[in-house]
Amino acid sequence: MIGVLVVEAVIYDAGSLKEKRSVLKSASAKIKQRFNVSIAETDHQNVWQRTEWAIVSISTERVQVEKELQKSLKLLESYTELEITDVSWEWL
Repeated sequence: MIGVLVVEAVIYDAGSLKEKRSVLKSASAKIKQRFNVSIAETDHQNVWQRTEWAIVSISTERVQVEKELQKSLKLLESYTELEITDVSWEWL
């Protein structure tokens, strides 16, 4: 089972791409360290205050995939620098 979580977010305090990248790098690193997922910025790379991530988890059981993706989303939601604007799920 493959689960894909697509998360769009706004980073209001980012005044440059460098500031945006700092927040994204920190969040991505924590997610990769803590959970069995892959994460990548998939859209809005050249926009200062907007981002889209795709987070992917693979397992033989859907419950495990969903658990990892839910934990990843919860961690992103805990970042005060980010405001999650949209979340979508896909199962393959």
